[in-house]
Amino acid sequence: MNNNENVLKLKVKLEEEELKLGEYLRYNAELSSRFIKKAAKDRRIKVNNKEVTLSYKLKSEDIIEVQVNKEEEQDIIPEKMDLDIVYEDQDIIVLNKPKGMVVHPTKRHLNGTLSNGLLYYFKEKKENSIVRLVNRLDMDTSGLIIVAKNAFSHMALARDMQKDEFVKSYLAIVHGNIKEKEGVIDKPIYRVGEGTIKRIIDERGQRSVTRFEVIKSYEDADLVKLTLETGRTHQIRVHLSSTGHPIFGDALYGEEENEYIERQALHAYRLEFPHPKDRRILKLESELPFDMKNLIFKLEKR
Repeated sequence: MNNNENVLKLKVKLEEEELKLGEYLRYNAELSSRFIKKAAKDRRIKVNNKEVTLSYKLKSEDIIEVQVNKEEEQDIIPEKMDLDIVYEDQDIIVLNKPKGMVVHPTKRHLNGTLSNGLLYYFKEKKENSIVRLVNRLDMDTSGLIIVAKNAFSHMALARDMQKDEFVKSYLAIVHGNIKEKEGVIDKPIYRVGEGTIKRIIDERGQRSVTRFEVIKSYEDADLVKLTLETGRTHQIRVHLSSTGHPIFGDALYGEEENEYIERQALHAYRLEFPHPKDRRILKLESELPFDMKNLIFKLEKR
């Protein structure tokens, strides 16, 4: 696959002859039906530099070109802010989100969100991008967030999040010492009702799987590495609380503990995933933030 900044270029193989263009893009190139339909409607797909329909039958050596970017607008107020950029290219940007920041505007948080800052950043750079969040973090969870700069990258990353090569790892500081030093928490998570954000362990919920490994133990506390196999809302927080080891400072699933830390001690510290275009594996890390290091210092002293 050859790509420049705005074009996805694909070469048809001999065994792919006679496939319809739409079928090829859906099953061989793994593009979503929605993306293909929109690109076709916007006349952003060409074969051998000519516009064709999605029913066009491909021939060996045909060159398919899909224009990735298009002019877009987003109803978010651009806002200048300092962004901690961990990685960036023409397709994606990965940021280290601080604690206390909402990722996307809501009725309660119209300003000061990561998306406000990102849209300002894109406009300053004169980049034709809107904010497409690939993963999200709770307001008081810090760490790595991936944002796609175009619809193709967003589609590819959303697809790959379901695969084994996409790895999301967190660090948490929990109450108590976990008996097993590593293992799997496999418990269904259920939303109690529309009026609450709280989740519970309940057989009516969706299957939720979290791998854990104790990195270091303190007196009645552990530093734990957690890797998500599913991505449910509050998954790590609910799972740890259900085992009797709630995260320090988690007011929703444990208790407020301002003498130790003023938020849940949870940090999205590592991402490993295939790049949406060239498929190389990106491995990105973010160090533990100061308030969690300070909590560890307090635990070591007690």
